[in-house]
Amino acid sequence: MQIAVPAGEIASVVTRLEMRARPRPAPLPDSPLRLVRWAAPRPAAYRALFERVGARWLWYSRLALSEEALAAVLAEPGREIYAAIDRAGIELGLVELVREPHATNIAYFALVPELTRRGIGRWLMAETLARAWGRETRLVWLHTSTLDHPRALSFYLAQGFEAVSRTIESFPDPRRTGLLRADCAPQLPLL
Repeated sequence: MQIAVPAGEIASVVTRLEMRARPRPAPLPDSPLRLVRWAAPRPAAYRALFERVGARWLWYSRLALSEEALAAVLAEPGREIYAAIDRAGIELGLVELVREPHATNIAYFALVPELTRRGIGRWLMAETLARAWGRETRLVWLHTSTLDHPRALSFYLAQGFEAVSRTIESFPDPRRTGLLRADCAPQLPLL
């Protein structure tokens, strides 16, 4: 079956992945970065990092929010935001966890595109999982889509997640709406 995508929109297949058991303790991979909690990120700083790590994959949702709406989201109870920073204090990665009763959603997980294929993603996931699994946690879950890095799904599976469902999602192309530059996501033609 083919599903037509309306003009000016993008479509993707979204996969939900779950981990129902805490991973066995293992040594952390080496990394030149550290993961630090952003207790109260300024919306502008958060938005800049969100765009740096996500523009290539057409992440736009937080860019569409007003300053006040974004500040409210970032301050929600149960939401934890972390930045992966280098020795100079520059933010090069983003992790966002949302605590639910007995579960944790990894809402965002990314490094700047320049850091892919260096093994840093394994380090970032190990750090993320160490934070995601609380005493009462029975489930850690996330979504990935066909718009994410081409190896994102296989990466999550290799980290111990299991794919449990798929949906099709479509939305206005953020390059057409002006939320992202037209040259973002060169792997996806702008129609």
